[in-house]
Amino acid sequence: MFPRLNPLTTLTAAVTVLVITTAAASWAVSLTVAIGAVLLAVAAGTVRRVLVASAAIIVPFWLSLLVIHGLFFPEGRSVLASWGPARVTAEGLSFALEMGLRTAAFVLVLMVFSFSVRVPELVAALTARRVPPQVGYVLASTLLLAPLVAARLEKVRQAQESRGLVVGPGIGSRAAAIRLQMVPLVLGLVHDAGIRAQALDARGFRSAGPRTSYTEVRDSAVQVAFRIVAIVLALAAVGWRIVESLSAGSLAALSLSGGGPG
Repeated sequence: MFPRLNPLTTLTAAVTVLVITTAAASWAVSLTVAIGAVLLAVAAGTVRRVLVASAAIIVPFWLSLLVIHGLFFPEGRSVLASWGPARVTAEGLSFALEMGLRTAAFVLVLMVFSFSVRVPELVAALTARRVPPQVGYVLASTLLLAPLVAARLEKVRQAQESRGLVVGPGIGSRAAAIRLQMVPLVLGLVHDAGIRAQALDARGFRSAGPRTSYTEVRDSAVQVAFRIVAIVLALAAVGWRIVESLSAGSLAALSLSGGGPG
């Protein structure tokens, strides 16, 4: 996506956008960030993968928000419809919409980053800045987890179909096939983790001292300045949010004390 950008620059940009989105706590900001992430995915040619991976996370979360807050929001006062204990309130729908958009913005930004960053370059950049190798490994494993699981699941499916497993078009047949594939999938992932741990130990992963890398990551003064400005903006957004929360709490306390018996 960004062949000339240092992976730390894209990582800093993604984290800054997420921090500012959280501090703003506005559905308009969340919607703008989500649309911007989709446009970046379109420009990078990864929009299909980004949307498919994001939908697998966002859709179940949206449904849970609709059920929990749309039907059972305790602070809801404007009742739109009711079925026994379940009440659809305007406040509950508004809260569910705001949280759903914020979560969508988070997921889309992280997916755009994960599908655009080159993991070896990211690990090399972290290593060059004396970040503990464990941090780089955890981050790389997280970014590569979804492709690894998908590849392993495809191998399990092909192996089972070669042994006579027939997956029908119905949902029940697919659910039964998934149930049969989960055990070999988990066992295969655990086995891969053990092999990977042995390979890391053989290469001195935990050894102290200076490290070298075959991967050369380019950087520039402009990117360094951008990262500094982005971090300052993120800290400013957090500080503004804290000050606003404290001010709102003080005003609420003053209103309560003024409204009490004097």
